[in-house]
Amino acid sequence: MTDTSNAKPIALVLGATGGIGGHVARGLAARGWTVRALNRKAGEAAKREPRFHWLQGDAMNAADVRRASQDAKLIVHAVNPPGYKDWEKLVLPMLDNTIAAAHAVGARILLPGTVYNYGPDVFPEITEESPQNPVTRKGAIRVELERRLEAASNEGVPVLIVRAGDYFGPGAANSWFAQGLVKPGKPIKSVSRPNARGVGHQWGYLPDVAETMLRLIDREAELPRFARFQMRGFWDRDGSEMITAIARVAGQKPKVKAFPWWLLTLGSPFVPIFRELGEMRYLWKVPVRMGNDKLLAFLGEEPSTPIDEAVRVTLADLGCIERKSIKAPEPGVLLA
Repeated sequence: MTDTSNAKPIALVLGATGGIGGHVARGLAARGWTVRALNRKAGEAAKREPRFHWLQGDAMNAADVRRASQDAKLIVHAVNPPGYKDWEKLVLPMLDNTIAAAHAVGARILLPGTVYNYGPDVFPEITEESPQNPVTRKGAIRVELERRLEAASNEGVPVLIVRAGDYFGPGAANSWFAQGLVKPGKPIKSVSRPNARGVGHQWGYLPDVAETMLRLIDREAELPRFARFQMRGFWDRDGSEMITAIARVAGQKPKVKAFPWWLLTLGSPFVPIFRELGEMRYLWKVPVRMGNDKLLAFLGEEPSTPIDEAVRVTLADLGCIERKSIKAPEPGVLLA
């Protein structure tokens, strides 16, 4: 490595071209970190984002990850297989490579968490200590990811997991908002409703999720070796508030249609992302809400951009409304 003597702290971001990974990486760079990013097409990625130190490599290759992590204080594990192809075969080996690298260099691992770890036995209110009894294949793998991380923490590897609702925002192309509610690149003439009528749903705006992670990293010295936090994000109380916000921002009243779950069932054998989305239907049938009391107790507040601003930036990024002079706002602050 050529930057081992750099006084700035070093972070390795796996998944820097993705939604949450990209937001966290840019936030770290803005905070003065040297950001390394591992990518199989590092040259192309460097043209799109020159602020990072791009390294050619693959998260599936333990030697690549170990080399890229030299002298790092933080490893952001935000990597997923493209299009969820072979997800169940790849995610655990990738995490094992991250754990091995973090153990070797003494870095903390940051993992974006999900609600998939939980089953109906703990619905509707979930805390960080709720039992993890998933009912889906993806949920079971997520539980195993966190089990391995907790085991690693017992062997000296610091870990931070931040759990949030369904992502939306700039860069969240593979999301329920982009693939389930609206049609990217099309004007807002109709919106799909995945939830049963009256059922609330929890959302996480990517810039707010990233800012929350960054504020926790800012206070890394105060975190326990194994730290796990949940965000409240935007709580859509009856499943209609997000759709209403989309209508306000679009300046028209779109037709609201029931989401075609049957289409996912038909296409699942051929389209991996359909299978992944279909598995999560149980989260749209009943209200599922993660509490943020622990986060508030630690940070005092949770970053929260007003919903109309968050939706406006998201729709502009998806090409559903004109960008004009729209600029992603700084994450707001919502007190308890």
